[in-house]
Amino acid sequence: MPLFLETTSLSKSLMQRRDATWQDYVAIRDSNEAEWRKIAFHEGWLLVDMGTEGPNHASFSDLITAVCFAWAFLNPDIPLQSYGRCLIENPETQACAPDLVLYKGNNIPRWQPGQPRRIVAPGQRLPDLVGEISDTTLSIDLDEQKQLYASLDIPEYWVIDVKGLRLFAFGLTDMGVYEPIQISHVLTGLPLSLVEQALERLETDTNTAAATWLMQQLQTQPQSQEKPGKENTPE
Repeated sequence: MPLFLETTSLSKSLMQRRDATWQDYVAIRDSNEAEWRKIAFHEGWLLVDMGTEGPNHASFSDLITAVCFAWAFLNPDIPLQSYGRCLIENPETQACAPDLVLYKGNNIPRWQPGQPRRIVAPGQRLPDLVGEISDTTLSIDLDEQKQLYASLDIPEYWVIDVKGLRLFAFGLTDMGVYEPIQISHVLTGLPLSLVEQALERLETDTNTAAATWLMQQLQTQPQSQEKPGKENTPE
């Protein structure tokens, strides 16, 4: 690996540096030796996850994606696109690869032949909702990652605590900071307590059974008459 990184106390496969440059990030991003699964950069902080995805992380990640699909099924007139784990860059300043990447509305990025295999701002707009599945990274996801996503002005951020079976959900205020929310702003009308209850069902059920249960709960609730509105458009 072309850059020295410190192993974190959370995991031997999770490494970071706090005096990195954008060039350091690019060197690892493009390295044939650094087989990273997740990477992030913001204000000198560089995080690289070299581990493989475990069963718990995969199960929770697929459930959260299914939650988004359930909302989309009940709101078929609202465009919704998932790009989970896609690399997102704002060149020279920020980079991330969230576990959950969700676009709502119009002007959703589409990859074209010859373009980089990532979403690049400001030419492509940033997501409306991102999330992290926190199996071993809860403290980072509630601190450095949260600051990173707020700096990108992403309207909503979810952190799923795998061990605690909890959902931390935040909405971006006009002041550019995240505050806790109880109802999703992006998945309009979705009670986040229901999502947390679905997470709890993973103790005994499969993730498909938990997703089916959540769908059944949503079908018994009055549906909003939302129409496509303003999305997180690039400046």
